[in-house]
Amino acid sequence: MRLHKPSAPGGNRNLTILHLVCAAALFSLLVFVIQSSYFAGSRQVPISGEDVRILSDFQSSVRQCVANRGLGLTAHIIDHCKLILKFPEGTNSTWYNEQFKIFEPLEYSYDVCEAILLWEQYRNMTTVLTREYLDARPDGWLEYAAKRIAQLGADKCYNRTLCEDHLNIILPAKPPFRPRQFRSCAVVGNSGDLLKTEFGKEIDGHDAVIRDNEAPVNEKYAKHVGLKRDFRLVVRGAARNMVKILNGSADEVLIIKSVTHRDFNTMIKSIPNPVYLFQGIVLRRGAKGTGMKSIELALSMCDVVDIYGFTVDPGYTEWTRYFSTPRKGHNPLQGRAYYQLLECLGVIRIHSPMRAKRKQDWSDVPSREMISRAHAAALRLKRNQAGQTGGLGQFGSCKVWGDADPHNRGLISGSPDMSNVRKNSGYSKWEVMPSKSLREEARDHYFQMEGVSLYKMDGNKLDDLVCVRHSLTSD
Repeated sequence: MRLHKPSAPGGNRNLTILHLVCAAALFSLLVFVIQSSYFAGSRQVPISGEDVRILSDFQSSVRQCVANRGLGLTAHIIDHCKLILKFPEGTNSTWYNEQFKIFEPLEYSYDVCEAILLWEQYRNMTTVLTREYLDARPDGWLEYAAKRIAQLGADKCYNRTLCEDHLNIILPAKPPFRPRQFRSCAVVGNSGDLLKTEFGKEIDGHDAVIRDNEAPVNEKYAKHVGLKRDFRLVVRGAARNMVKILNGSADEVLIIKSVTHRDFNTMIKSIPNPVYLFQGIVLRRGAKGTGMKSIELALSMCDVVDIYGFTVDPGYTEWTRYFSTPRKGHNPLQGRAYYQLLECLGVIRIHSPMRAKRKQDWSDVPSREMISRAHAAALRLKRNQAGQTGGLGQFGSCKVWGDADPHNRGLISGSPDMSNVRKNSGYSKWEVMPSKSLREEARDHYFQMEGVSLYKMDGNKLDDLVCVRHSLTSD
């Protein structure tokens, strides 16, 4: 048996150090590979200096607009996306939060990049629920449809026929209203501040007028709110009074804000008016209610949106309705700040008693060109943060795709048991309106979008759209 000679002490030490170095190198390489594979799908591309400059210039323009038009509000820039809107010291904070035992604060933070992405998206969207939306969405008829039907007694449409019976009286086959359909729209709220103005003729001068709930339109209030009536956004509580409110206005389109139920269905079958269901987008903002939904509806159809009868000015202290006795209430400051931000983002134009004597030229609102550049920069920033690159185009937010049959126009909204009044009315005129009847801007937009209708899905996410492609050769 051969005996090995013992190794020298120095050789053992050199071998140990070599092993440690190799192990450390292998460990570093392993960590690098793991990190590389982990981050490969979410690699962020730094925002370009040019985009930062574009967004910073836009922020400066928004700040100046707030200073000129905010009636005491001031905008404080945090970075190229974030800013804070502050009310003047001493502003009367009237709303008390029972949960946290505090009055509403006097400053609010906003992400302008997110806001401009959201509201510019509305300019291209469909906001009326349709059959093609339910057909294209994977859970459209099973889960989503059930959410829009009150008194169904189920959270899903296991019986699709039953759900169709509830919804078919208000669901058109495809969008009855299109982006750019009207040049200018007036959204008329119910605030008592309308009685301090005489905006009636100005309101009636718009291509379309949108009103809320039970707001009366008659000679008594004509000089304050006008007489033109094209659209009315209504909540479920107003259904029983709506026949009286309509008062022979057979062409006024009703848009149901929330869900359909028996009261609505009974009313719909007895009137000649077109009736549709709002898509029901959930937006978590400080400004809420039917008025905000009316703005969303208007922006999806109109180039210019003017709002009247909204208690939105920071220093306005009264809270009334123009057609009812004064009542105490509140309009949270957060809502007022958000409306002002929307004006300085070019979304709306505010009209009120506190602005009636001012020159309303809106030259201090960012131009459409500047807004478009800021929107493009914000979109690039958002996609960089998500690690998205190339090839997304104008349909980058489409997560669900569907195709409409160009040879099947689908059924007109209605039900077999509707009254003769409704059967013989012109309620279907919107759904059969040929493209040649639209203004040129609307037709151009249709071709620019390659015949695709964009629908928002639930929640606040900007990336979740249902997109349905139509034939460019069909009406």
